[in-house]
Amino acid sequence: MLKHKDILGLYDLSAEEIDEILTVGESMKKLLRQNIKKLPHLQGKSVTTLFYENSTRTRCSFELAAKYMGAHVVNIAAESSSVKKGETLVDTGKTLDAMKNDVIIIRHPMGGAPRLLAQTVKAHVVNAGDGMNEHPSQALLDMLTMRENFPTLEGLNVAILGDIRHSRVAKSNLFGLKKMGANVRMYAPKTLIPTAIDRLGAKVCTSREEAVDGADVVMGLRIQLERQHGGLFPSLGEYAKFYGVNEEVMKYAKPGALVMHPGPVNRGVELTSGLIDGDTSRIEEQVLSGIAVRMAILFLLTKEEL
Repeated sequence: MLKHKDILGLYDLSAEEIDEILTVGESMKKLLRQNIKKLPHLQGKSVTTLFYENSTRTRCSFELAAKYMGAHVVNIAAESSSVKKGETLVDTGKTLDAMKNDVIIIRHPMGGAPRLLAQTVKAHVVNAGDGMNEHPSQALLDMLTMRENFPTLEGLNVAILGDIRHSRVAKSNLFGLKKMGANVRMYAPKTLIPTAIDRLGAKVCTSREEAVDGADVVMGLRIQLERQHGGLFPSLGEYAKFYGVNEEVMKYAKPGALVMHPGPVNRGVELTSGLIDGDTSRIEEQVLSGIAVRMAILFLLTKEEL
């Protein structure tokens, strides 16, 4: 049983809560693989996606997760909402609450916005990414994908390479994986490594080879040009040459090490096309895991009300 009304970040969740979400996610994924996409779990519930940033994968994944379980789903994009008229997040939340929404899924460019919304509304709030803070459902789907390929997450060596400074995915994965007993190594240009990330449990490496050495999982992260103001690295070509993951770098990982990426991937920058499309790539599998884990989140948040 989840101890929180909302899912705002993996920093807040216990290992037991993470395990429960992953266990239910595994069950949901089995149903999806059987092409069972009509479940009664959220029958009569209303779910609203409130996105202040553009999204394809996350929004569609949450929407399908809710619809597969019988919920009524409404999508709100800030560009076409009353936000353009000056309405505040708090007032938007109060309006959605008055409409008897059961779950509000929010993506926002400012860190902490989902927490503010959660303090305002009676509805369950799920953080679908807030600024450079956290993206809990992405990390959970990553861990679900890993858990399907390994007996346990405990002791697993996970290398994360890319734009760690701007990545909410990296932070949520770090919080979640450490709680589940995994070892997390990170590597990026110094300009893309957050200050004191090592204090949160990451091992910051000095080379790609060190990060990948003996890794069970190698995860690339997208270079987030939209969050950068230039000057953090010379060019994409130079980044790919000195910091991207290629077949030569992967030789340092364990044989058969998984290749993962939260997407969208800049081909030939963070990862080569050969790795993206290779036998050990789990990038497409992560997409299905995303729907399953979001089904689990929505079910667990609302099941006591059924």
